[in-house]
Amino acid sequence: MYLTQGLHRALQRHPEKIALTHVGDGFVRQHRFAQLLEDVARHAAALRGRGVAAGDRVALLAPNDDLLVRALYACWWLGAVACPLNVRWSAAEVAHAVADSGARLLLMGDGLGSALPNGLDVPVLRLAALADEAATCPPVPDTRTGGDAVACLLYTGGTTGRAKGVVLSHANFWTASMTRGAELNNAPESVSLLVAPLFHVAGLGRLVGQTLVSGSAITMAQFRPADVLAAIERHGITDVILVPTMLQALLDEPGFAPRRVRSLDRIAFGAAPMPPDLLDRALQAWPHAEFFQAYGLTETAGAVCINLPVNHRSAEARAAGRLQSVGRAGLGAEIEIVDEDGHAVPRGTAGEIVVRGPMVTRGYWRNDEATAAAFRDGWFRTGDAGCMDAEGYLRIVDRIKDMIITGGENVYCAEVEGALRSHPSVAQAAVIGLPDAHWGERVHAVVVARPGTQAPTLDALRDWCRERLAGYKCPRSLAVLPQLPLSAAGKVLKNVLREQARTEA
Repeated sequence: MYLTQGLHRALQRHPEKIALTHVGDGFVRQHRFAQLLEDVARHAAALRGRGVAAGDRVALLAPNDDLLVRALYACWWLGAVACPLNVRWSAAEVAHAVADSGARLLLMGDGLGSALPNGLDVPVLRLAALADEAATCPPVPDTRTGGDAVACLLYTGGTTGRAKGVVLSHANFWTASMTRGAELNNAPESVSLLVAPLFHVAGLGRLVGQTLVSGSAITMAQFRPADVLAAIERHGITDVILVPTMLQALLDEPGFAPRRVRSLDRIAFGAAPMPPDLLDRALQAWPHAEFFQAYGLTETAGAVCINLPVNHRSAEARAAGRLQSVGRAGLGAEIEIVDEDGHAVPRGTAGEIVVRGPMVTRGYWRNDEATAAAFRDGWFRTGDAGCMDAEGYLRIVDRIKDMIITGGENVYCAEVEGALRSHPSVAQAAVIGLPDAHWGERVHAVVVARPGTQAPTLDALRDWCRERLAGYKCPRSLAVLPQLPLSAAGKVLKNVLREQARTEA
C-alpha cells in the first residue's frame, strides 16, 4: 500500500484520461494521467537535487492547485514526508510547524509572502520555481515507499493550544480511503471537486482516494459560490465535500439553478451540524443526489463514521432520529463509548468516543506525552462526547473539554446550540462556558441573526430554550455577531469566542 500506486494503476488503464484540473482566476490547467505521472517523477528528481531524501520532511504552504498536488505526490514518490501547512496561519504558527517537523525544505505557493516568518532556518522555494526546475530534470524511479512508512504530518488546527503534528502513514490513508470508498461507492467515472483545503485531512484524503480509484480531481484555491457553480456546470463535477456554511452559500448564490448543478450526484458534509431547514433545501435542490454525513478526525486519516443517503430521504429514518447521528462505523473502524475509566458504557449512555483500526495514527510527531495521553488500551481517545443507539448509530454530544459544569450540572454545548439554531431568528449558534462567581461557569450563547430578522434578545432566547431544555442549560449571557469565527475545516473557533468574551468583560 503506497500512495503513488493509484498513478501507476491509472497509467495502465487509461493514460489519456484527465486526472487533474485546476480552475484558476480566468484560466484552466489540465493534466492527463500519463503526463501527471511523468511530471511527478520529474518533480521528485528536482526535490532530490535539492537534497531531499526518503524520510525527510517537506513543508508545503500553498492553496489548492495543481502545483501543490504534483509536489505532494513527488514527496511520496521519493519516500519523503509531506507536511502541508494551513495557509491561514500566522507567521509564528508556520515557524512552529516548520521547526517542529524538522523540515528540510519549505515549498510555497504564490501570494503568501506575509505568512513567511523572518529568520526561517530552512530553504524556501516557490512551487512555480520547483516546476521550472522539474521541467529540465530526467524522471527518477518511484521508490514505492508505503505501508507503515510516514506519508504525512498534518498539524492540528491549534484550537486547543499549539499545533501538534499528527503522524499518518501510507497504510493509514489507504485504509481510510477504502473505508470511504466502500460506503460512498467511489468510481473511476467520478469527477471530484476539491475545495476542502489539502492541508486538511478531508481534502487530502479525498485527493488520495480519488487517485487510487483513477477518478478525476478538480482543484480550486478558494471557495467562491459563483465560481463553484460555474465549475460544476462546465466540468460535470459529480461529487464534493462541503461544510454546511458552504452548502448554504451555494443555495443562496443568485446564479444558483438546478440545471447548473444536475451533474452533482453525491454530496458529503461534515465538520458542523447541518441545520434541518438547510438540509431540506439541499434535498429539494438536488432531488437525485445522494447525501452523506461523515465523522472523523485528523488522527483517523478521515471519516470513521458515515451516515448513508437512505437516512437523509427516509421518513422512517428521520422519525428514528438518525439524522441527528453521524451514522455507523465504517469498514475497518471500531468505535466504542467509554466512561472516565475507559470502561464501555451501555447503549444510549453518553461518554467519550474512542476509535481503533488501521486508519488511526500511531501518535504525534516527537510528542510522547501527547501520544500517551491520546491512547488507552489501544484505543484512540477522540476527546468527543457521544452516545450510540441499539443499532450502532453514533450521535455526537460535544467536545468533552467544551462541556460546561454549571452549579454542579453537566451541560453539553451541542444540545444548547441545537435549541438555539431552531429559533426562527437564529442562523448560526455557538455555546461556550464562561467563569461565573456563583455558578462556577455560566452558559454563554453566541449567535448570528438570520437575514431579514431582528436580532434576538437574551430573554427571548432563554424563553425559547426553556421550552426545550432544562433550566440550567439555558444561556445566562448572549453575544450577537455578524459571523462566527471558523477554522479552515469549517469548525467554530471557540477559543476565539472565549477570548472575545474575556476582552469584553
